[in-house]
Parts: sequence; structure tokens; C-alpha cells
Amino acid sequence: MAKAPVLTPQADDFPRWYQDLINKAELADNGPVRGTMVIRPYGYGLWERMQQEMDARIKEAGAQNAYFPLFIPQSYLTKEAEHVEGFAPELAVVTHGGGKELEEPVVVRPTSETIINDYFSKWVQSYRDLPLLINQWANVVRWEMRPRVFLRTTEFLWQEGHTAHATYEEARDYAAYIHEKVYADFMVNVLGIDVVLGRKTASERFAGAINTLTLEAMMGDGKALQMGTSHELGQNFAKAFHTQYLSKEGKQELVWQTSWGSSTRMVGGLIMSHGDDNGLRVPPRLAAVQVVVLAIKGDDAVLAKVREIGDRLEAAGVRVHVDDRTDTPFGRRAVDWELKGVPVRIEVGPRDLENGTAMLARRIPGGKEPVAIDALVGLLPAVFEEDQALLLRQSRERRESRTSDVSTIEEAVEAATAGGWARIPWADLGEEGEAKLAEHSVTVRCLVAEDGSVPAADDAPGNVAVVARAY
Repeated sequence: MAKAPVLTPQADDFPRWYQDLINKAELADNGPVRGTMVIRPYGYGLWERMQQEMDARIKEAGAQNAYFPLFIPQSYLTKEAEHVEGFAPELAVVTHGGGKELEEPVVVRPTSETIINDYFSKWVQSYRDLPLLINQWANVVRWEMRPRVFLRTTEFLWQEGHTAHATYEEARDYAAYIHEKVYADFMVNVLGIDVVLGRKTASERFAGAINTLTLEAMMGDGKALQMGTSHELGQNFAKAFHTQYLSKEGKQELVWQTSWGSSTRMVGGLIMSHGDDNGLRVPPRLAAVQVVVLAIKGDDAVLAKVREIGDRLEAAGVRVHVDDRTDTPFGRRAVDWELKGVPVRIEVGPRDLENGTAMLARRIPGGKEPVAIDALVGLLPAVFEEDQALLLRQSRERRESRTSDVSTIEEAVEAATAGGWARIPWADLGEEGEAKLAEHSVTVRCLVAEDGSVPAADDAPGNVAVVARAY
């Protein structure tokens, strides 16, 4: 009788495969309140590594970390009309506290533009105070109607950057810098995910922004996932909160602003980009555990050797875990680590010791081979780089092979419903065509220039709309 697969095969039911993997790789559980999640240690380890890599890039961009309150007076949100209208359906509002009705209801933070602007208006007095570059790592709450762990949850973790500048050009350039040098660099070079950098259409723009830059990735089932966004806010919030400065010429001027964010949704993107029917595949540059060293049997010499290998690898800067739980069957442990997607397993048993070798199992390309134990430290850097490059190449090849150039709305819908993306001239589609796509649950993910770069304007000549179904 055929052995039942550990995971539902992707080809049979991709959403079920995703949920199976989250459960069996011990990444997260559903929380007690609908739409919330409990992130388990292995899943949180992935998020911590994302935080570390992103935080370093954010600081290189000149931003400093700060923290703002979770509770925001409801009146703050009403100050910027588009913003409150955009977030109204998702707000969680607190009306009672300490057993009493509050004088003014407070909103549980859906995003922090309003409260941060209240403080920016106090902190910015002169041109000498600019640019003001702030980032915060926090949780936010948006009441989600169709929750899915990591992708759309009522509460999620993220970073949100907020900046104030003296001129439109400075703000525009900073939003673009974050888009390309922070987000795209991290997603491509650490997550190993190919992303399309583009500009959102007016209907898809962040509420209160004058421009939204996005990074879109194709998942394993051909759907799109928005991995992060960087917004030009213009002077909309500055007007609402009177955030202004005294210029060198002695005039009061409104600041120009940006905001930008990425979240635990990237963990979902990692799973759906790189996972296969055997589980997760974690890029070596991201992995909290790059190598697991497994003792096949509870032999004293084997246990001593796996611990020695672990120490050697750790001394060489490898993020390593020694699995010496020989009271648990080896096969089960090997499957568990395969599910978790650790890039390399080094398996050691009595026979290996006799030969002075270990079995090197590579999760990303697959396959096993015996390797001299003394050669492991020197071998691994090249293995990591090969595997990192392979994941990015597979991600790019999937997108390129499943993206069609089309000329009609009907062809665009057909491509998207068949599990791919379509590219159609924006001049042929327009806002009217965008509305027709929405009737088929297809959206314009972004606008790109003819050469694939980010266009300077929504209506720039030659703009191409990238359309798809999306998470």
C-alpha cells in the first residue's frame, strides 16, 4: 500500500499544502481570536532573521528606530480624509477601559501615520531638523474578513518607516531608495525571491498617498503577493497636522513625507515561493539554522563526533544546530528537518565514522553524498552560495515562464485565471479596463516602464500594467 504523503501535494490543493506546511513544520498556529496567529519558535526565528537583515539596511538608509503607542485617539484618524476612509472598515475601536466608557474612543494601531505626524509637528521646527527619518518595529491590527496565517491576519508584525523632508524631490528620492536599496535588495539577495518593482495605480494606492511603490512576487501557484510598499505622502498629512518648518529664507513651509512598510507576510511569501511537496526550503543567507548535524544512532563515539562537528562549524561562523535526540527515530527527525527546510543536513552514523565521512544532504537542490568530515568547513560556503543562487533563479524562471504579453482584457483575465501573470499596455487598459478586471478578481499589481524600470508617472508613455490574481 502506498505511503500517504506528509503534505497535501501542491498540485492537488495549494492552499491546503500551505496550511499543512505551516502546521507540520511548526511555524505557527491559529490564535484564539479569529484572524490572529501564534508564531512558534521556528517560524519566529525566520522573522527574527528578516528583522536583522532589514534593520541593518534601514539603519544604513539613515533611519533610527523609535516606538509609538498602540492606541491612537480616534479623532487623529479623521484629520486626513482619504486615510480614514481607506482604513475605516478594518479598524478595531476601544470604547471602554478600566470599567468605564472612554471620553474619546481609541483606535488600535492599523498604521501610525497619524500619531507619528502629531509628534513630527512638535519635533520639526526648522530646516535644521530635516530630514527626520524614523522607523518602528511593532504590531498592527486590521480587522481581516478572510484571514490566512502570515498572509492576512487581524494582528501582524511589521516595520513601518516614516520620514519628513524639506522638498518633494528629497521625499520622492528617499521613498525610491527604500523601495530599491532596502526592500528589493533584501528580497532578492537574502530571501532569494524575484520581485517586480513598480508603481501602484491610483485605485491601488495607499490611503492618503500621492504615489505608492510596490514589490510584487509570483508564488508557486502563479498568484501575486505584495511583499512591501514605499509611499510618497506628499503634504497631505503635513497639512492635516500642521507639520511645518522655518526655511533658510525665514518662511514657514510644510514638510514632504514618506512612509514604508514590510511585514510577517514575507514569511508567507517565503513559504509559497520556495516550498515544495517535501516542505519549506529556506535560503542559506536567511536561515536561522543553516546546518543541522544529526546523530543517526546513540553511539558514544557518534555523539561525540556530531558535537565536535557542530563546534567546528559554529567556530567557522555557520548557524548550526546539533540534533542528538537519538531516542527519537532518525527517519522521523530527518523528515522534520526536511519539512523545516534547513539548507544542509550532515548525518553521522557508526559506519560513517569508520570511513571518516559524513552524509551531506542538501535540501534545496536535493540529493545526498558522502563527504570527508575534515572537508566540511571548507565545502559549505560554496554550497550555500550555489543553493542561494538556485532559489533566486527558480523564482525568476517561474515568473518569466508564466507571464504573458497580451493586448486585450479577455486575454489578461485568461492568463491570470490559468495561474499566471499578464502584461498589457496601460494605455489600452486604463481605469475602465482595471474595473473590468476586478469583476474577475484580477487586479493591476503595478505599472512598469517598457524597459522594466519604475515609471515616473501613472500616465508615462509606454507604461505596462502587470495584472494577476493575488493574495
